[in-house]
Amino acid sequence: MAANSLRIMASPEYYTVLAPWIANAPNRPQTLLLDDLRLWMSGETQPIAGTLLQPVSADGVPAEWVSLPGARRDIRILYLHGGGYISGSPLPYREFTSELSQATNAVLLAPDYRLGPEHPFPAAVEDAVTAYRWMRRNDPAGTADGGHTFIMGDSAGGGLTLATLLALRDAGDPLPDGAITISAYTDLAHTGASVQTRAEADLVNRPSWLSVYAGNYLCGADPRHPLASPLYADFAGLPPLLLQVGDAETIRDDTTRVAEKARVAGVEVTCEVWPEMIHVWHLRKPSFPEAREAVAHIVSFIEAIVAAKRQDFFNRRLRRLRRRNIRVLSCNADACQSYLHDGRDSGFHKQP
Repeated sequence: MAANSLRIMASPEYYTVLAPWIANAPNRPQTLLLDDLRLWMSGETQPIAGTLLQPVSADGVPAEWVSLPGARRDIRILYLHGGGYISGSPLPYREFTSELSQATNAVLLAPDYRLGPEHPFPAAVEDAVTAYRWMRRNDPAGTADGGHTFIMGDSAGGGLTLATLLALRDAGDPLPDGAITISAYTDLAHTGASVQTRAEADLVNRPSWLSVYAGNYLCGADPRHPLASPLYADFAGLPPLLLQVGDAETIRDDTTRVAEKARVAGVEVTCEVWPEMIHVWHLRKPSFPEAREAVAHIVSFIEAIVAAKRQDFFNRRLRRLRRRNIRVLSCNADACQSYLHDGRDSGFHKQP
């Protein structure tokens, strides 16, 4: 399937995998208890074979590097887990983050950011900002500036991805090269029409559960604060965004409305609404093709940005060489050969 195409309808494999979910949907409790949610989100998945897991302190924020042997340490992704801002950790995501490292050939930093209600808003934003700043200066081998950085997250982690971008922009920090959200939770006031129109279709979240997430995270803060609900933010100046969401999600409109506002603000946005997909379907990557295809779109997004940045670097070097009267036979992102009229090393060496 082409990287920029979406399926018209879900695959047979998707419905085979989801058959137990569909059967159990009516039995989900109307009232979500915090302890139950934390129990559901407390599991640990196994990373794919060969994954390197390295616990670190990102300037005080507990985190772990996730990488496959040979992954490029100059391509770094800050991955922010889901869980409604009140549950979860990097542990249930180890299989997925290791798959992302393998697919993107990047290293991932997964912070264990603070959760509400014990640590209410804006604690999660503060931790994510701190972890990103640390990631820019460090890789799994030690101190090293990142050449290409991205922020990515799912569900509450998707909303936190956008909030982190906004906080970094407002603080004057260098922004990442791009950001990716999956099923992002961006409106803690829950004003999207899909909260009701997709209530029956959503096999993961009930509309009544959303108030549990928001209430325990905000603890009285304004649900329309831009760093709590990025939907209400000004998106001007943000880097390219890839926003993915399933059409069978109560919070579908959290993504589609952010995409509209960001485009109006001049941000380069790719918004994908996947027919019939459930909340964060990517986590079932080995099980059905839509999950694999969505991840492939993420890989293409990252690869295109990395390639464009490299090409821009070479173009700038090329202009610099020409200003120095250096004859350049060819110059592109894959190879460059330069020859000096005066015989001095230009610092722009022949590459194989």
